[in-house]
Amino acid sequence: MDKLSDRVKRLGYSQTFVMSNKAREMKANGIDVISLTLGEPDFDVPDNIKQAAFDAINQNFSHYSPVPGFLELREAIAYKLKRDNNIEYKPTQICVSNGAKQAILNVLAAIINDGDEVILPTPYWVSYDEMVKMMGGNSVMVSTSYVTDFKITAEQLEEAITDKTKAILFSSPCNPSGGYYTYDELKSLAQVIAKYPQVTVISDEIYEFINYETKTASIAQFLEIYEQTAVINGMSKAFAMTGWRIGYSACPEWLAKACEKVQGQMTSGANTMAQRASITALKTDPSEYRYMIDAFKKRRDLVYGLITEIPGFKVLLPKAAFYFFPDISHYIGKTLDGNEIKDADDFAMFILENAHVGCVGGVSFGSPECIRFSYAASEDDLREAMRRIKELLQKFN
Repeated sequence: MDKLSDRVKRLGYSQTFVMSNKAREMKANGIDVISLTLGEPDFDVPDNIKQAAFDAINQNFSHYSPVPGFLELREAIAYKLKRDNNIEYKPTQICVSNGAKQAILNVLAAIINDGDEVILPTPYWVSYDEMVKMMGGNSVMVSTSYVTDFKITAEQLEEAITDKTKAILFSSPCNPSGGYYTYDELKSLAQVIAKYPQVTVISDEIYEFINYETKTASIAQFLEIYEQTAVINGMSKAFAMTGWRIGYSACPEWLAKACEKVQGQMTSGANTMAQRASITALKTDPSEYRYMIDAFKKRRDLVYGLITEIPGFKVLLPKAAFYFFPDISHYIGKTLDGNEIKDADDFAMFILENAHVGCVGGVSFGSPECIRFSYAASEDDLREAMRRIKELLQKFN
């Protein structure tokens, strides 16, 4: 008798953590590995946010919060959405969760029946497809590439929608591509989605503030699909609060209540001290935390100058987030030093084992011809990582 459920057997392991764990094992064995695998800011949490957490402990915020989060935090999120995105939400439309990942799962659990389809533009964050599987849905991949700046068009979206389509799930700014959808591009997508009221848009905006060109637009601003849109965001990227595990969804009332029902049976309210600290973070002028974004931009420019010199790489200058996503199809189908390179995962493992630089293959991002590097690392490590890769690959060109 098989003790495991069909549901868990359908799931794969996160390739991000597979590669980061492999890098850790090599480091533990004395190998000098530079790991550029995880999407985690390498800054400490700003002092005013930490102080707010200390204050919460001293003020005995140690009991259960309401399932969707403290009212004051939901008010702060509504304030932020109005200030930064010009979108009106009431606190009753917001559900605070244990990270943005749970916020996405809440929405999927609330709307997906077995066999429903969820459109995923490629590349997508590694967990999206697995989340859809977990909820019994089927992912419909819509391909993009280096040539199209890794973005889908309105025409592609309309072609992908069927009578089984229940949602479209995407991130803007995008993990892993580092691109984002402009206002006009989002407007064209919204005009398509408005034709299909059964479709919910799940817009993952966790990298919103890490945009080097402009203010990031949200698809929720288009009133014709406001009642169809779930905005996902959180504290991990802009505020370097990855371990604090605070995310949130902002939805129409009907969906917000459903998310609260789901979360109430899973985890209940999120960590109370982290919630109180998040109030302070969200109410602070974003310019106070701009130094992190400026540092990321400096690193981006540094890496771009180096990565474009690596033979066989085709790479775009990322406009947001903190990733490079080069196309390495030049190497697919080749044998490198006895290693057959069938896809980007093979290539990423070859880089790790031979250049001792950790990255993530693009198969689990839906782009088997690309690899992802995080540049949330020191400038010295980034220089050395690019040097090692260039030196290794020059042998095969």
